[in-house]
Amino acid sequence: MRSLRTIVFLLLASTALLGSENPQLSSVSLTSPSVVRGNTLDGAVTLNVAAPFDIQVLLSADPARAATLPPSVTIHAGSKSATFTVSTRRNADIGNDTVVTVYGNYGVTKSGSFRLLAPIAFDQILDRVVERERRFVATMKGMHPLAETYIQDLHEYKSHDVEPVDDQYFLGRLDIKERPQDSLFQKERPGVLHHLLNPFPSALAYRLLPRGFAQMVILDSDFQKNNYRFDFVRREFLGEARCIVIDVQPQPKVRKSLFTGRIWVEDRDFNIVRFNGTYSGGSRNTYYLHFDSWRLNLQPGLWLPAYIYIEESGKKEGSPSPHNLYFKAQTRLWGYDPEQLGHDEEFTQIHVDNSVNDQAVGKDNGPVEAERIWERSAEDNALDHLQKIGLLAPSGEMDKVLQTVTTNLLVTNNLNIDPDVRCRVLLTLPLESFTVGNTIVVSRGLLDVLPDEASLAMILAHELSHIALGHRVNTRLAFNDRFFFPDTDAFQNLDFERDAGEEDAADKKAMELLANSPYKDKLGSAGLFLKTLHDRSPVLTNLIRPHLGNRMANRDNTRMAALFSSAPPLEKQRLDQIAALPLGSRVKLDPWNNQLTMMNAKPVALQFPREKMPFEVIPLSPYLTYNQPNKSLVAQSPPSP
Repeated sequence: MRSLRTIVFLLLASTALLGSENPQLSSVSLTSPSVVRGNTLDGAVTLNVAAPFDIQVLLSADPARAATLPPSVTIHAGSKSATFTVSTRRNADIGNDTVVTVYGNYGVTKSGSFRLLAPIAFDQILDRVVERERRFVATMKGMHPLAETYIQDLHEYKSHDVEPVDDQYFLGRLDIKERPQDSLFQKERPGVLHHLLNPFPSALAYRLLPRGFAQMVILDSDFQKNNYRFDFVRREFLGEARCIVIDVQPQPKVRKSLFTGRIWVEDRDFNIVRFNGTYSGGSRNTYYLHFDSWRLNLQPGLWLPAYIYIEESGKKEGSPSPHNLYFKAQTRLWGYDPEQLGHDEEFTQIHVDNSVNDQAVGKDNGPVEAERIWERSAEDNALDHLQKIGLLAPSGEMDKVLQTVTTNLLVTNNLNIDPDVRCRVLLTLPLESFTVGNTIVVSRGLLDVLPDEASLAMILAHELSHIALGHRVNTRLAFNDRFFFPDTDAFQNLDFERDAGEEDAADKKAMELLANSPYKDKLGSAGLFLKTLHDRSPVLTNLIRPHLGNRMANRDNTRMAALFSSAPPLEKQRLDQIAALPLGSRVKLDPWNNQLTMMNAKPVALQFPREKMPFEVIPLSPYLTYNQPNKSLVAQSPPSP
């Protein structure tokens, strides 16, 4: 006879089981609706609830001779999904195109299917490439990402050293209708609208066509096979994407301006993932730029533009311009996910439980606490709006990096600040940092070029000093109607610049914080960074022109002048003195959800001083990967209680 304790335990366990949902398979999904024989694709199995323990899902394929896959896949405790790879057989005796069904079983059987395509002739591949590209153009017409272009005009000296001598910067929201165009974010309202049509208004006397850098996201808005000559080059991997490389030239009798160059087509769905070249045709008064345009697989089956590198180094024959074109430029695109921008997912994921007030009953806010709450609401309103319009990254990995360094400064200086100090990242390139209330904001571009942690500590110490000294946020931002303006007017309506007195006080306080910090003996690199910034400030005026905060340097002075003065001499020819990094060295931006992560690039030993490239534009070469279904779900599934 069972004891009373055992009976009670069994009753409680039964009640718990009745109140919870038993795990069972809810779906089997695949990354692609079709694949050519001999290639692979990824799949995922998903449960209805998080696995309470490791669960093995049985797998099979029909017809079995068409594909191979593991007999099972394990969903680990706390997760809802797991992925697996399906390999197809090139020589399977199954005739023409065949539908392959992948089955998964745990509790119930679910399935997903894909079409296995027979090996096809080059001409048929081209038909599919053209069809996918036309579908891509239609998709892009519904997308409105942010597009940021930064240009450095170059000069080669007699010593053959090449350095930037001027720069231009543009940020806009891309709108592809009949032609690609953009609406620009501008700090001031100019008398004459500067447009990406003419990115060098002060240097060049002619217009750069087609519509500036916005055009380079699309190979051809009316891509037609009979307008081009296609030549197979080779197969090549770009990251994990196996690609067919094809040279593309306009047919001789086609007179309109068309792309000429090389395309890379991934061989699962025949999407163009990279195209490199220029446009042909046009009049002698037009100049088409050479560019290298990359797309990323941001959602299953969806490849979208992410990076464009542009370079020119010579004068066009017969050009009316008296100037040689010698420049490098980068265009980055982000903010594709409309839900991420609008926070729609926050509403759909709200779970309503029992209403519980977590504040103590009868506790009122005193005057000091009420004032802090009011200031925090202004701070939160500003940050929420910047994230909503795609200028501020969602909280993530990079914030934690900044928070760690900030915590080191707080702890070693015995600072107890309420409300807590937070850190966020501005997604734009110009080098700037500022505070919004008790939140420190650092731009992506500044994080990219800082050489080490001590230099980052210098930036954060300056902003932390503003907070420690009580420099306030403008509480006019506590009223939400202050944000009822077009996205492109954000830089005209939001301003977090400090006056000269507050900046000087923050510099002095920052030196005190750094003197007590773990970074006190490593600040030589921070001073060298400031020296390099000051050295380049006369020519890279747009790179150091802030959107929302204070300028870090100009011809006459620089922030944290004490560190600047005490730094060792700047020696450009020394390979072991890295004062600043090239643009794009540290931070990787997900164009779909605006999340930032640290790059995982292997260190490379420098061979020449010219390879140091401080603050310079560099070519972009992303590692292409296929987006797996439910990838975010796997990463975000909470552990089972």
